[in-house]
Amino acid sequence: MTGLPIFRLYSTMVQIVDPADGSSLHEGADGLYAGDVLRYPLRDGAYRLVSEGNYTDNFGLEWNTFQRTQIDKFSGSDVSQRRFFAESAWTPESLNGLDVLEVGSGAGRFSQVVLDHTRANLYSVDYSGAVEANFRNNGPHPRLKLFQASVYELPFPKASFPRVFCLGVLQHTPDFRASVQCLADKVAPGGELVVDFYPVRGWYTYLHAKYILRPITRRMNHDLLMRLVRANAGWMIGLSRFFSKMGVGLYLNRFIPVCDIDRTLPAGMGPEQLREWVVLDTFDMFSPRYDSPQRIDTVVRWFRESGMQDVWGGWVEYAPGLQAAVVRGRKPA
Repeated sequence: MTGLPIFRLYSTMVQIVDPADGSSLHEGADGLYAGDVLRYPLRDGAYRLVSEGNYTDNFGLEWNTFQRTQIDKFSGSDVSQRRFFAESAWTPESLNGLDVLEVGSGAGRFSQVVLDHTRANLYSVDYSGAVEANFRNNGPHPRLKLFQASVYELPFPKASFPRVFCLGVLQHTPDFRASVQCLADKVAPGGELVVDFYPVRGWYTYLHAKYILRPITRRMNHDLLMRLVRANAGWMIGLSRFFSKMGVGLYLNRFIPVCDIDRTLPAGMGPEQLREWVVLDTFDMFSPRYDSPQRIDTVVRWFRESGMQDVWGGWVEYAPGLQAAVVRGRKPA
């Protein structure tokens, strides 16, 4: 199922190019063509510009396993919507009619927000097989185009998009600084770029079960790691809740090999939904090949070095008790 007829219902000013040589590509019935030659196939709703096996295989497993967990329209929450608009400082009306680039879409939690709450044309990219989950969640849609591609080889010319965002992704790329530059390159004059990322809060950031165990877990078979997380989720949730109730969670929960339930998960979930989010986020914590938290002022500097101006960096609270490290910038007009 390609969904191509609906994909082609709207016209766009954004050109698609071959990242290998910069040549122009056009959409055909089964993929992206250079003249009469098929360069990249269209499969399960996404144009495939990269091979299946790469450093993001864990995310393909993760988001195809938990494809609906974080999607607002399925979870009964609005946390993704609140996070997107709080972090970007954009309004739904400000995106209407614009071409927006999303890099690192996962299962499409923010794709759904853009498509359902604005009238933007969304070009959504992920390096992993998670594009399939995104298509199942959000496609086919007349304002959505999906690409499986690398942040370092995006299939668009420079200065193509008035809005670019990348949420929850940069720390998992091989070169954080180079990734920022690649994103900034795609921002049109006068356009805006927004990212969030894992922050370095202090020396104690790395004094955490996550960074103690990751040298082992990131090399493990992903299916085995998923089974281990599922098997141990119950007691880890219980112990984390106990420490929090006793008032020592801020100090002791970091030594439990589980995600930060108090500061990263939405409140008010039932036991089964909480367990699903915990398994998802804990697997996400231990499985990626790369995990490079950064200081906010460092990312601000990289934005400026990439040519962005009016750069702002800081903490954004998008729900009670939930914060994210965010940097925003504007390309000179």
